[in-house]
Amino acid sequence: MKPKKIPMRRCAGCMQSRPKRELIRIVSEGDGHISLDRTGKANGRGVYLCPDPACFEKAKKKNALSRSLGMKLDPVDTEKVFTELMQYDERA
Repeated sequence: MKPKKIPMRRCAGCMQSRPKRELIRIVSEGDGHISLDRTGKANGRGVYLCPDPACFEKAKKKNALSRSLGMKLDPVDTEKVFTELMQYDERA
């Protein structure tokens, strides 16, 4: 029996590949609004970030969410998501 393959994703902040479960997913439903996806299963296009404030800052500085999702994002939603990320608790 083959060992189960661990899905890997790349952080939009630091560009390091890590197991999907170690990253935080941000999802866009397609209308420019984004939100945190705590389950990792929400419908829509997703982008991943390490649970590290330094990665949040890098992603914010280089506009990585907008570029990775391929759309212009609502600045209010983007700021709200980054605020939620700073308060993110993995156990929640």
